[in-house]
Amino acid sequence: MITLHHLNQSRSKRIIWMLEELGVEYKLVTYQRDSVTRRAPAALKAINPLGRSPVIEDGDLVICESGAIIDYLVSRYGAETFAPPANTPAHARYVQWLHFAEGTAAFPLIALYLLSADDSQKCFLGGFAREQMSDVLTLANNELADKTYLMGDQFTGADVLNSFVFEKISETRGLGEYPNLEAYMKRISERPAAQKAETLEREYDAEM
Repeated sequence: MITLHHLNQSRSKRIIWMLEELGVEYKLVTYQRDSVTRRAPAALKAINPLGRSPVIEDGDLVICESGAIIDYLVSRYGAETFAPPANTPAHARYVQWLHFAEGTAAFPLIALYLLSADDSQKCFLGGFAREQMSDVLTLANNELADKTYLMGDQFTGADVLNSFVFEKISETRGLGEYPNLEAYMKRISERPAAQKAETLEREYDAEM
């Protein structure tokens, strides 16, 4: 059985979603952020020295980093369903979208979040991050102009992984300027596994 160490209001909701899509047996070990500092509890360091989530245990194997976890889970438990065939151009594109989620797309979101904490949105980094975010959203919106999912007709782990950035932007400013992306987010959020992940996130979030 897979164990997911889940921190409330974090990226690990996506891992619940992926596990539900895969239909593999798992259990949750849940943690709550400090209501003042917003940091994870020290108990998480027992499984990840950095004290961050998500982390999974699969037998003796311990894996952190959201992208690595999705890659591992899909490769081991759902490669024929949630990823294009290995060693094909489509698979290379799929891997690119996996890295896009935690690289190019995540940077402006995180930068803007941190700057908002001390009202520094008007500094150079704030303007740069907003431009980068606009580029990210435009790219995704254009990509989805004639596609159901990022990889076309196939729903993959890349859709789960990228959902975090688009969901957070949708919550703060909406996606009305990006109609293809807005329709896509509505479509994937209605999947039963996504709904289950949302339910569990709320159930284990003492602050909501």
